[in-house]
Amino acid sequence: MDFQLTQDQLAIRTAVTKLCANFDANYWLHCDNDGRFPDEFVADVVAGGWLGIAMPEAYGGSGLGIVESSIMMQAIAESGAGMSGASAVHLNVFGLNPVVIFGTEEQKQRMLPPLIRGEDKSCFGVTEPNAGLDTTSLETRAERVGDGYRVFGQKHWTSMAQRANKVLLLVRTTPKDQVKRKTDGLSLFYTDLDRRYTEVREIPKMGRKAVDSNAVFYDGLPVPMENLIGEEGKGFHYILHGLNPERILLAAEAVGLGRCALARATNYARERVVFGRPIGQNQGIQHPLAKCWVELEAADLLTFKAAALYDAGQECGAFANAAKYLAAEAGFHACETAVLTHGGMGYAKEYHVERYFREMMIPRIAPVSRELILSYLAERVLGLPKSY
Repeated sequence: MDFQLTQDQLAIRTAVTKLCANFDANYWLHCDNDGRFPDEFVADVVAGGWLGIAMPEAYGGSGLGIVESSIMMQAIAESGAGMSGASAVHLNVFGLNPVVIFGTEEQKQRMLPPLIRGEDKSCFGVTEPNAGLDTTSLETRAERVGDGYRVFGQKHWTSMAQRANKVLLLVRTTPKDQVKRKTDGLSLFYTDLDRRYTEVREIPKMGRKAVDSNAVFYDGLPVPMENLIGEEGKGFHYILHGLNPERILLAAEAVGLGRCALARATNYARERVVFGRPIGQNQGIQHPLAKCWVELEAADLLTFKAAALYDAGQECGAFANAAKYLAAEAGFHACETAVLTHGGMGYAKEYHVERYFREMMIPRIAPVSRELILSYLAERVLGLPKSY
């Protein structure tokens, strides 16, 4: 059992950290204040070939695993980019995993290289306002028309839709009352987000203003048959292959952002003098910060265990979900403690920790709630009756 990163993995962390050093805290503050997408940052990520870190080499990727992808995403978040930086590239790293696994050779050749080169910008259309976490209750539908489909309905919380030209879209192709199992009848498409047939409305939100979240309305969006991934009606099963990597990467990002907040709080505690002594000399400040370090390190170990299991082709669902849960809680505690350590200045944007605190709410809520993770673990790990 080895808990150390290899030399190649350390090199990834060093290279990504060096890239991120070109984008300081004020860069991310301005992106957050103005709602400006971090184009310069993404351009450097693309130029370094990092978008394809987990994609097969045959299509222009690096052919590495979720362990290496987690190292990369954690380094981005930890640099101070937080969820603003991580979310700007997050989907490109794992999002088309269903295409890699279930797509035809022609689809892989057509779909993957433009994404890796940053030419295509993608979004992920799954969540709906009336379905929430109950994915099998999706209402957006695709109707067969000639040699393709037409999509009608609404998706919610679609990140990057303001900029995207492609969408990975899960929709219903068979009515729910006509399928034997509720997980049947959903199909997966990767297709053009044609603005002639869609309306994209940005959702004003609490944090991560630099990366848009949207409601997307589909009014007859045409989808060619060649953009159907795998078999019609099997999309729910295909999308599951992207869920565990997503949870693992989000856990790595949460740990990274928590570490960034902890570092800022610790530095402030060393320098801030009150009553003639640095506040970091007081145990009332020391102990909460030390506890955050312990929690983050525990979450980090669980995250990379889940990543290693995934890369080894072993069952990792419980660990991926547990890692996402623990990392989000540890990261949130670290960000909250960072704000409190700064006292009143923790509420001021110029000290940056208030942005970390707002952004850390994302891993706690999305893409699955803490409560549903605990229900999953109770059922799948502890063998308790299903509660929902």
